[in-house]
Amino acid sequence: MNTPGTLYLIPTTLGKTPSNNTIPESVLEIIRSLNVFVVENIQSAIRFLQWVGDTQPTHQIEFFVLNKRTPEQEAFSFIKPLLNGQNVGLLSEAGSPAVADPGAILVKMAHSRKIPVSPLVGPSSILLALMGAGFNGQQFAFHGYLPIDAKERKKKIQQLEYESRQNNCTQIFMEAPHRNNEMVSSVLEVCNLDTKFCSATDLTLPTEEIISQAISTWKAGTRPELHKRPTIFLLYSA
Repeated sequence: MNTPGTLYLIPTTLGKTPSNNTIPESVLEIIRSLNVFVVENIQSAIRFLQWVGDTQPTHQIEFFVLNKRTPEQEAFSFIKPLLNGQNVGLLSEAGSPAVADPGAILVKMAHSRKIPVSPLVGPSSILLALMGAGFNGQQFAFHGYLPIDAKERKKKIQQLEYESRQNNCTQIFMEAPHRNNEMVSSVLEVCNLDTKFCSATDLTLPTEEIISQAISTWKAGTRPELHKRPTIFLLYSA
């Protein structure tokens, strides 16, 4: 019986960067050694590998596509190379795999088969945003995407604000980049003036912008243009 390979959880950059300022060389060396990857999108994965440089030739790399539409039974077949002793890299589209990311199911399957799982060091927009907001970093909760429907979204924001105040907890959430401005409008419409609100945008990129202030200050000032810019949002009401 083969000794199983290792499933490496590989963080990717949070956007296009001219030079590497987020991924350690030790992680790059692991990426360069692999010829099997599980990815959300093959083309963007190839672009990332080209950015890494000196990887295995693309035509010698086997790609498996795992996204939110992939049936669980199909995803289960992706661990076969691991069971045969090959190391496999799990790539997210941006940031850390298996966090607000469909790759979590593959990690679960690997553990169920006693396959070693190795999370690698790299950027996480969620933790970077929490670090940069100046809110409570001792107690926090990540809620992923809030409802798309405007009424339901506002209701959820009010709920998060209440829970933050009750539990002294920083609330972290996100939105599809093309709806970021709508999210800001919803937060400013329903939250109390003394609630703190942060937008952390284009983290680690040259255009990085973190704005953290009370709702009253947000309303009095000029809003940032966040359309189609990857952003993490944080609320804190103490």
